Amino acid sequence: MKRHVLSLLMLVLAGFAGRVAEPTPSERRQAGQQRSVQEINDQFARQISASIAGHESEPAEKVFKNIQWLKGTPAGTLLVIMNAGYAKALGVSCTHCHAEDDFSRDDKRPKRAAREMAVMHRSINQQLRGMKELTSDAQSRAINCSTCHRGAIDPMRAPGGG
Repeated sequence: MKRHVLSLLMLVLAGFAGRVAEPTPSERRQAGQQRSVQEINDQFARQISASIAGHESEPAEKVFKNIQWLKGTPAGTLLVIMNAGYAKALGVSCTHCHAEDDFSRDDKRPKRAAREMAVMHRSINQQLRGMKELTSDAQSRAINCSTCHRGAIDPMRAPGGG
């Protein structure tokens, strides 16, 4: 009987093992744990979203200062691209590239490097789309930051990197 109850208890616990909720950000802070990079980025995104409220559909270059890449992109979409794209692809917080007090400044090397990488990215995608001997649809051929970085700043140290 004890063996049966113990087996049943183990099955029930195993069933709940994958359902344990992650601690909330406030629970993590109360336990003395650091905020995740994504939590930090989400906070920046909320602050920026609030500051551009009503202008999300306008071109980024009309809403933000010093836009050199992705001109014409709606400001709200650019914010998503930066938070869900660039930041996640490299596993970094916004302040890795941007000065916390003025995101438009260009004094951080990673921001300047990201702009150079964007030029390379565009060039590779243009070449991929122009290839004649591939069987895939030309418009579906594309790379992005995650193609190489896979969540790491240094693509050579990323999982599967050189």
